[in-house]
Amino acid sequence: MSQSYNRGTIESFGRWREFSAGMWAWIFHKFTGWVLVGYLFTHIAVLSTAIEGAEMYTNTIVTLEGLLLVRILEVGLLAVAVFHILNGLRLLLVDLGIGLESQDKSFYASVILTGAITVASVPTFIAGAF
Repeated sequence: MSQSYNRGTIESFGRWREFSAGMWAWIFHKFTGWVLVGYLFTHIAVLSTAIEGAEMYTNTIVTLEGLLLVRILEVGLLAVAVFHILNGLRLLLVDLGIGLESQDKSFYASVILTGAITVASVPTFIAGAF
């Protein structure tokens, strides 16, 4: 005899409080992966301006780099990439059986380290916009 379990609907926002660090790590890892895929297509689109010639490509890059919004998005991209890398390394270690008991701590450490690296890089990205 099978049992059914009512998991609630997506509108049950109170369920988010029940998520453990492992679930948040999974959600953030999937999200950052999709953001990186989206960036890949954007990157290819910008690089494709080189087909029109070196001057078109150079103008595109200079224009984009001069926008504050693009600089802010670059900081966001760095945060996404750093978290994805650190969490991927954390997952690799867990898959190898290293740190199984401290998965929550390693997730929090990857979030804190991502934040520290991102904050430290802000002057590098934003300085060139002014």
